[in-house]
Amino acid sequence: MCFSLVCLAIANVSSAAEKSRVLMLTQSAGFTHGSVNRNGKDLAPAEIAMVQLGQSTDLFAVHCSQDATADLTKENLKNYDIVMFYTTGALPIHANDMHYFLNIWLKQKGHGFMAFHSGTDTFGDYEPYWDMVGGTFNGHPWGSGTKVTISVHEPDHPTMESFGKEFEIQDEIYQYKNWQPEKVRVLMSLNMAKCKPSKPYHVPVAWVKSYGKGKVYVNNLGHNEGSWADERYLKSITNAVKWMRGEVEGNSTPNPELSAAQEQLAKESAETAQ
Repeated sequence: MCFSLVCLAIANVSSAAEKSRVLMLTQSAGFTHGSVNRNGKDLAPAEIAMVQLGQSTDLFAVHCSQDATADLTKENLKNYDIVMFYTTGALPIHANDMHYFLNIWLKQKGHGFMAFHSGTDTFGDYEPYWDMVGGTFNGHPWGSGTKVTISVHEPDHPTMESFGKEFEIQDEIYQYKNWQPEKVRVLMSLNMAKCKPSKPYHVPVAWVKSYGKGKVYVNNLGHNEGSWADERYLKSITNAVKWMRGEVEGNSTPNPELSAAQEQLAKESAETAQ
């Protein structure tokens, strides 16, 4: 009996040790979104959602920070496997630490980066960052009160399977500059035939990419607090963590041909809508 209890204790310790260690940065050097506004509380809605998701899935443990200078450092990054950004603007990160984060830490096997919503509205003038993340915020014709229709291009991809082939959601959707379709795998986009306004260009909503031996997951959703209670969104994030941990397979090969096809469809939809 004692031997069994010892084994159980060891198994529990081992399980805890295998959790991914996540640093969630929600600092706003520009606009502060409601989902990451603590309003005098210990944590903001998006932070609470991630802490609870880590606990309920038993996959990861989250440290939430709004102090990039103190927490995104070469020394501190050694304590984490995944970094999440729900941020804005030019964050106060020392140049040497940023270089280490982008060029050494993130390119290691088992490491990952997630950008939620305004993670793409961060370091907009700093090419090494937007080269890594895939694009830069360039306005949002679809505001937080707009219901949009989103096409899922790979519903079998682990990070997308919770959304089905198409879904509607009320959330703020970004369009991008510095967009690099040749470096990312787009997994879902606005369906311009069913969105108002209908714009004559491709608007990706989520994508993944390999970055060295590390992995990147970007999802535009999350402006509205309600998105952080949406089971589809939370399941997508859960599976993105599993993908970064190597527990599920998900293709990250760039698919620029899909972006080109979506661009053409958007042009045709916008012409029809006129």
